[in-house]
Amino acid sequence: MSNKYMKEALIEAYKAFNEDEVPIGAVIVQKGKIIARAHNTKEKNNNPLCHAEIIAINNACKFTGDWRLNDCELYVTIEPCLMCCGAIIQSRIKKVVYGAPNTKFGYVESLDSVLNNPSNNHKVEIERGICINECQNLMSAFFESKRK
Repeated sequence: MSNKYMKEALIEAYKAFNEDEVPIGAVIVQKGKIIARAHNTKEKNNNPLCHAEIIAINNACKFTGDWRLNDCELYVTIEPCLMCCGAIIQSRIKKVVYGAPNTKFGYVESLDSVLNNPSNNHKVEIERGICINECQNLMSAFFESKRK
């Protein structure tokens, strides 16, 4: 099931790629149904808050009419950053599934383990490595195109 939803997150990441945004996509699933989807729009909106995860969380809250997303899972192509981890904790998302690690900005496991800090009152399940090659290859292709 994780592959199915990660493929949907990848569709969003390709949208970002085609819009010349860092190609990260996210979907939020509740009870087996996608209730929100998003991709990075930081450049388009000239706003550092426009990460795929933040937009998807905002859309999911609008959909559910609640800021608590306790029964939701977030699928994202790249390991979330510190800001996005904060939003994940604040929105009470139950599970995060990500494709590839983010060794420069990832705060799920790469640079720190923010989601599983024992001081947090909310614990988040983590699954990693889903569609890892496709997620990594898309990021590599994007940054390679920027270097040219």
